[in-house]
Amino acid sequence: MTRTTTRTAKADERIDVRKTYKLYIGGAFPRSESGYSYEVADSRGRFLANAARASRKDARDAVVAARKAFGGWAGRTAYNRGQILYRVAEVMEDRRPQFVDAVRKAEGLTAARAETTLDRSIDRLVWYAGWADKIAQVVGGANPVAGPYFNISSPEPTGVVAVLAPEQSSLLGLVSVLAPVVATGNTAVLVTSESRPLPAVTLAEVLATSDVPGGVVNILTGGYAGPGPWLASHMDVNAIDLTGAAGDPEGATAMERAAAENLKRVRRAPDAEPDWTDDPGLDRMTAFLETKTVWHPKGI
Repeated sequence: MTRTTTRTAKADERIDVRKTYKLYIGGAFPRSESGYSYEVADSRGRFLANAARASRKDARDAVVAARKAFGGWAGRTAYNRGQILYRVAEVMEDRRPQFVDAVRKAEGLTAARAETTLDRSIDRLVWYAGWADKIAQVVGGANPVAGPYFNISSPEPTGVVAVLAPEQSSLLGLVSVLAPVVATGNTAVLVTSESRPLPAVTLAEVLATSDVPGGVVNILTGGYAGPGPWLASHMDVNAIDLTGAAGDPEGATAMERAAAENLKRVRRAPDAEPDWTDDPGLDRMTAFLETKTVWHPKGI
C-alpha cells in the first residue's frame, strides 16, 4: 500500500511584514492625505516596501510646518545649527547598517560601495555643519564708504526652500542638496526621488530622533510630478532647488515659470545629475542667502 502525502508549508515559514512608510511633516509621520501609496522596488525590480505618494495638500501642510519653524531655526546661533547638524551625522554613524542596506538595495551597489557612499554622505554633512558659523565671514563684511559711516553687510536665510532631491544619488545627493539649505538657517520641504525614497525615509527617522526641531525639514515621498509644480507657485515658498528635475527640461521650465509668480529664488535644474563626489563648494549655501546691509554713523 502506497501512502500519498501533500506537502504543506513548514511551521517556521512566515510571511514578511511589508512596511508602508509615511511622510515626515512637522516632526511627525502622517499618512498621505490622498491615501495613495506606491510600491518601491530595488535595483533588480524586487519589492522593498510601500511609500506614501504625497499630494498637494501634503505639500501645503509641509510648507505651513516649515514656515512655523523658520523663525526659531533662523534665530538660533549659526554655531548651534552646526552642532545640531553634527548630531545628525553622529546618529547616521550609529545607524550604519540600516543606511548601508537602504543604499545598497536602492542603487544596486555592493556592500563595500554602499559603505563608501555612506561615509561620503556623513562627511558631507559634517562639512556643512562646520561651515554653518563660517559662511557669514566669507560672504559678509565691512564695506568701504566715503563718509563717516560704517557699512556692514551680513547674510540672512531666505526662508522656506523647496528642494527636489536627485533621482539617482539617493543618499549622497540627498544630503548634498538638503544640508546647505538648513545649515544657513532656512527650513526645507524636501521632495524625494520617486524610485529611491528609502534612504530619505531612513534619514527622516534620524531627524526625528536627533535635535532637529520639528518642521525644519519636511520630507515628501512620491516624486515631484505632483507637489513640485504646486510648490514652485506657492506664495509662501521663498526659493526652490530644481536639481531633482535634471533630465526633465520641460518639467523644469514649467516650474521655473510657476516660480516667477512671486519672484522666488530658483536654482535651475542641471542638464544631467552632477557628480556628487566633487568638491561641493559654497554656491549651494549662498544660493539661498539674502544680504542685509546696515549703515551706522561712526562715533555713536
